[in-house]
Amino acid sequence: MFYRVLLIFCLSNTVAFAKAADVSAQKLLENMSQAMKQLDYQGTVAFFKNGRLDTMKYFHSVNNGQEQERLLSLNSPMREVIREAGSVRCVFKKTNEVVVNNNPVSDSFIVDLPEDFATLHNVYSFVALESESVAMLPAYVISIEPKDQYRYKRKIWINKENFLPLKSEVYDLSGTTVEQVVFTDIHVSSPISTASSIDHKVKNHNTKEQVEPPSIEQARIVLQQLPLHYSVVFYTRMDERSMGQSTGHILLSDGFSAVSVYIEDKGDDTKEGLRVLGSVKSLTKIIDNFQITVLGEVPVSAVRFIAQGIRLK
Repeated sequence: MFYRVLLIFCLSNTVAFAKAADVSAQKLLENMSQAMKQLDYQGTVAFFKNGRLDTMKYFHSVNNGQEQERLLSLNSPMREVIREAGSVRCVFKKTNEVVVNNNPVSDSFIVDLPEDFATLHNVYSFVALESESVAMLPAYVISIEPKDQYRYKRKIWINKENFLPLKSEVYDLSGTTVEQVVFTDIHVSSPISTASSIDHKVKNHNTKEQVEPPSIEQARIVLQQLPLHYSVVFYTRMDERSMGQSTGHILLSDGFSAVSVYIEDKGDDTKEGLRVLGSVKSLTKIIDNFQITVLGEVPVSAVRFIAQGIRLK
C-alpha cells in the first residue's frame, strides 16, 4: 500500500512539474517577444531555407516607439531590406531598383510570434528543454510542438541574459530541418541610427500599382473551413493595368505558421494539383474561370484542408 501511495504521489508531481514547465516555457517566449520589440541590437545572422544560405547584417532599433529592422546582404546579390511602419522595402544596390511591399507576410525577419501565446495551448505545446549555447552565449531552448497535422514543429534558442532570440529552426513532419535562422554574433547597443541609404538612392519603383487594402468581404471566394486558430490577417488586391488582370491575396496565420491564398483569372496553361518546393507546399485548384492557389510553409494536410473549403461567392 505504501508503495502504491508513493507511486501516485510521484506521478502527481510529474504532471504538476510538466504543467509548470509549460508555463515557464510560455513565460520565456513572452519575455523574448517583449525584448525583440524594446531593445536596440545588431548582429550577423545566417538564413537557411530550401537549400539556400544567406548571411546578412541585422539591425533592430526603436525610436519613439517605432520599430525598424534592417538587413544588409554580405553576399551577392547585394541588397538592403528595411521593415518599418508596416511595410518592407528592398533595394538592389547594383541597379538602385526598389521593391515595396505594403503588406508583408511576416512581422519579423527573425521569427514569427503570436500576439497571445496563451490562446494557442490547444494547438501547440510549449516545452522547455535543456539549455545550450549559441554563438558562445548560454540559451534557453523552447520546443513548440503542434498537437495536430496542420503545422510544423519549431525550436527557439533564447539568450539567457537579455531574452533575445539566438536561433530558430522549423522541422517538417519527418523531423528534418527545413528552415534555420541563427545569429553568429549579436550585441545589444545604444540606439542605432535609422537612416538608410535607400532614402537617397531610390530611382525606380515597382511597376505594380497597390490599391487601398479592401476588406475580406470583397474577396471573390469564401473560406468555409480553416484549421483551428488560423485566421485572416489581411486581404489585398493587386491590379496590373497593363495586362488588365487582378490578383487577390488572403493571408492566414496562427501566429507561428502562415498560409497565403491567391485568387486570379485562370491562365491557358494552368494545371491543378499539388507542388512541393522544399518546405513550401502549394495546391492549385480551378473553379469556373478562376485559379486559386493555397501556399505556405506548412504540411500538405493544411493546404489541402483549406483548399477543400474554398467556394466562389
